[in-house]
Amino acid sequence: MARQRGCLSLRRLRPLLWLCLLSLPLLLNASQPLSSEDLKLVKRAEETYGARAGKRVTSWRTLAMQSRDAGLTDRQKLEKVNQFFNQMRFIDDIKLWHKKDYWATPLEFLGAAGGDCEDFSISKYFTLLELGIPDEKMRMVYVKALDYNQFHMVVAYYETPASVPLILDNLVGAIRPASQRADLMPIYSFNGSHLWLMKARGQGELTGQSSRLGLWNDLRNRMTSGRLARPVVNLDD
Repeated sequence: MARQRGCLSLRRLRPLLWLCLLSLPLLLNASQPLSSEDLKLVKRAEETYGARAGKRVTSWRTLAMQSRDAGLTDRQKLEKVNQFFNQMRFIDDIKLWHKKDYWATPLEFLGAAGGDCEDFSISKYFTLLELGIPDEKMRMVYVKALDYNQFHMVVAYYETPASVPLILDNLVGAIRPASQRADLMPIYSFNGSHLWLMKARGQGELTGQSSRLGLWNDLRNRMTSGRLARPVVNLDD
């Protein structure tokens, strides 16, 4: 009996063979070199945060490269990006940056190996933009997480302007429509251009430009200038 348990019949082996064949293109893509711009990001991460940070940034840039070239649907892009960034560690800004509220760039988030809910959402948002998801289909939504009685941020994806959005969250790994997230009470949302005050779970009321948000302006200025902050604790230790 022990020998039988350790063996695979041909019938059971066939799905594994197909899985290997289907995975072959991904393995080949993984060997493709990163662009010079991506390699610069990896080098900056290594110099600022260390070798392990460089590996995380390499994985991020590889994910972006493969996802751009694979002809994925929007939903597949959402799943890949959500799963990738949800591997990072949650840690409060006050512990990581010694600031009450700090919105990290994707490179800072991966360099530090963690962050809070805003950092998860920001990295997902900018990566999805890079993969071709239009800005008008996405919003970062400031909510109250009712189960935790605290404020929180998620990314919402609207397939059409009238669609119930899909929610990308670091508290709940599975992507679900907002109609199935009764634990979240929306407050306001924004994207690269606009700011909305939310009404229940609908589109919300447009109230102006997202440039009204000081933390958002600071984040985008740092992304443009390339400045990187160093965390006060090293999560790789």
